[in-house]
Amino acid sequence: MAVMICASFSNVSAQSLTVGSHNVAVADPTVPRPPTTPCVVTLYTNQSFDNPSGPTPINYTPPAACPGPWEKVVLSIDMSMLGTNQFDRTGSIWMGGAILYFGTTQEPSVAPPNATTWHIEKDVTDYSAVLKTAQSGHSDFVNYVEGPYDGKLSGSATLYFYPVPRGEDKSSLQPRPDVVLSMNSNQANGTYALNTTSDQYTATYTALPRNIERAYLDVYAQSQSNDEIWYSCNPNDQGQLSFFGCNNTAFRETEVSIDGQPAGVAPVYPWIYTGGTGNPWLWEPTPGVQTLSFVPYRVDLTPFAGLLDDGKTHSVSLSVFNANQYFSVAGNLLLYLDHGSKQVTGSLISNTLTAAPTPKVVENLTTDSSNNITGGNITVTSKRKFTITGQVATSHGVVKTEVAQTVDFSNSQDYTLPTNSEGENIVQNTTVDSTTTRSDGRWNAVVLREHLSYPLKLNLGFFQQTDGTYQQYSDVKEQGYRQTVSLLPAFALPASASLDNTFKGNNTILFNAAEQVTGVTDTYSTQDYRYKDSFAECYSRKISSKDNALTGWVDGHGCWLGFNNLSWRDSFSQYASSLYGATVQLLP
Repeated sequence: MAVMICASFSNVSAQSLTVGSHNVAVADPTVPRPPTTPCVVTLYTNQSFDNPSGPTPINYTPPAACPGPWEKVVLSIDMSMLGTNQFDRTGSIWMGGAILYFGTTQEPSVAPPNATTWHIEKDVTDYSAVLKTAQSGHSDFVNYVEGPYDGKLSGSATLYFYPVPRGEDKSSLQPRPDVVLSMNSNQANGTYALNTTSDQYTATYTALPRNIERAYLDVYAQSQSNDEIWYSCNPNDQGQLSFFGCNNTAFRETEVSIDGQPAGVAPVYPWIYTGGTGNPWLWEPTPGVQTLSFVPYRVDLTPFAGLLDDGKTHSVSLSVFNANQYFSVAGNLLLYLDHGSKQVTGSLISNTLTAAPTPKVVENLTTDSSNNITGGNITVTSKRKFTITGQVATSHGVVKTEVAQTVDFSNSQDYTLPTNSEGENIVQNTTVDSTTTRSDGRWNAVVLREHLSYPLKLNLGFFQQTDGTYQQYSDVKEQGYRQTVSLLPAFALPASASLDNTFKGNNTILFNAAEQVTGVTDTYSTQDYRYKDSFAECYSRKISSKDNALTGWVDGHGCWLGFNNLSWRDSFSQYASSLYGATVQLLP
């Protein structure tokens, strides 16, 4: 029987833009919201994050007027950077130990007395289980105002709780995780640093529910310090050949394990911060893809549900292959319970995932008589292909879940550059193809297919002019996040959705013969964000800038009649969850 979704469309809210503005401009949509009046809980207002002695505490109480369950919960964040110079900073917001937000800040792009400001929205409905009761939390932004770095950081954060529309049965709500558990043993902790391949971030759970039917892990792995520009790193035998000087090759991958057994892979997204590539002017007014708000990678751990139901102590661990000081990691464990049973039994049937990848490195470099590298390239590739299968005996029958996944990675660094220059041209891509089949042993199998792609094409160089001056260029030919999800149920209509978020930009810094900055040139960028699904929902916005000022934007390209329309009900996810039994993670 086909499940019908009556979508409620609206003109999509997006950032208000002004031609000529130097303030932050992004193409991403804001979260589509229900028509009900929300209950509002303020977490903090105009909080200063300058030279902090520690995280800002949050004392959270759920809204009495909106007891839940909620149709949607939205986290709204407004940030401000006032000053002329500052590094990009990392920030996070936590509640009951669970991480609700993780991202970085914009460097100053507007001259005082005005401030550089930006707005972030996140749909945090999947974390509703944490928000049902009073919690302690904290906001963890660190910003030091010292010497020439005068940029002062402040911000506000608010939760909006949208009740179920009047007359609607709450039982029809999209399934959400019943339990959300942080990987932190102490709720006051923040992210965890992994410096080497062997380092592990481990959460130990001593009293998990006994009726877990599905399990997922939301994984963040943010590159920091030596690892910040990991996609430019070299094999160790090449020393500091990299433009930014880092080792362990240009390959990183997050590994997930349960009780020491390989359980999943979380590819690392090549986030670029607003001081990234050594060129802060490139990211004004538009930052890179997800720079201000990271999207976690969701690992399906459902084949292990039967193991987690046995009443014993279990551990979940993260590690980053080739970490070279360091990756900042965090994770939330999401559990869906069998509401018709207090005890679910099951087992892991098979698992072909190996503990570590086996990347291949090929060095094809040319050198001169002094053994200085004059050209050629280095490539590193990795291919993972595995299947994990498990089953659980639930109150509605035995459910078997098979997760089959192929993860491909490739990175090529070309060092063939003009005379009197150094740098590299990087072409990288990570693709993930997943097929998850869930069956109760009869005919109603549900197949979920997902394709992810993280393309990155980046040219970096520093060269000397004939007059003794220098130029440093950063040419981002492509930084993308692409996702396609298809649902293929046995006795219902198929459905699909796709997302493409792409940044392109260029900037050249000019130096005098003493290597002092004298100006910038050739500065321009675009961000193109597109979403479409089989329920006629569509969003498209492309913004453009030149010389660090917004030059224009186009909305609705490729959408029906040229208008953006998204359902506040998230029609594709609602339809998928009604058949699949769990939230399908898909932007926007």
